[in-house]
Amino acid sequence: MDLCVMIEGQEDVTWEQWRALAGACEEHGVPALFRSDHYLSVEGLEGRGSLDAWGTLCGLAAVTSTLRLGTLVSPATFRHPAVLAKLAATADQISGGRIEVGLGAGWLEAEHAAFGFPFADTRTRMEVFAEQVEIVRGLWGEGTFSYAGGHYRLDGVDALPKPVQPRMPLIVGGRAGPKSVAIAARAADEYNTIYATPEEARSRRAAAVDAWVAAGRDPATLRFSIMTGCLVAGDEDALLERAGRQAERRATGRSADAELAEATSGPWITGTPEQALDRLRALSDAGVDRVMLQLHLHDELDQIELIAQLKGSELKGV
Repeated sequence: MDLCVMIEGQEDVTWEQWRALAGACEEHGVPALFRSDHYLSVEGLEGRGSLDAWGTLCGLAAVTSTLRLGTLVSPATFRHPAVLAKLAATADQISGGRIEVGLGAGWLEAEHAAFGFPFADTRTRMEVFAEQVEIVRGLWGEGTFSYAGGHYRLDGVDALPKPVQPRMPLIVGGRAGPKSVAIAARAADEYNTIYATPEEARSRRAAAVDAWVAAGRDPATLRFSIMTGCLVAGDEDALLERAGRQAERRATGRSADAELAEATSGPWITGTPEQALDRLRALSDAGVDRVMLQLHLHDELDQIELIAQLKGSELKGV
């Protein structure tokens, strides 16, 4: 099972911090770095900046050499699918073939109102999302692509240059509801869900497998992943200190003990390396192919070294 890093970029992550995060991932052998695609704080905190997700990925593509880079996830409400397809293909060209594209329907209504993005009802957003998945995949394919749907029309275009990767990985995110898994099964390579216990992971993976089969695809081609919170440290004392800093950073109002208890009681990967490993093994047993570990303390780079150690030789079995 692969372990990747996921950063909430809208929580005031600077370009210098992005470069440091990517450098630490490459230094310690973490295979991929993902970022959210939001323009406002999802914690509801004012005064936090957000560099554009695809601008960030293009920049990181130019200053890294081995690290895979992607979004979890880009909302269909932010960009025309032709623009998104072009941005991703550009990043893939810059990186030499290291980009992964996560797509979702969009959910944070406040940022849509603030920046003037239309925010339709759930049914309409899912329709737009479904069309975007097909268009993005089509534009990356060989030859001319045309499309006529309820929300978009493309009148025959060969979008050059194509991505470096013969099939750019396309990730669809959701909670394994029937609509999202059906959309994924039509054109995606990976289904990503969030904050799932091992039992929930097993159930959600089964729903994705059923969708793959219904679409006439080999379920062995499905990659199933989870994005979940991560709070780890080398020992109990360091863990409690980190929990306190996380509570402050997230403005939860909780004490360090309460923050740690909250994280530990849920589906987060928490604890010392040994404790975190137990949770990761349970997810692996449930059929999870990789975990995107969400780090809220994006300036504490020793977390990335700990994540690499979880995948190290002394912790085989994940």
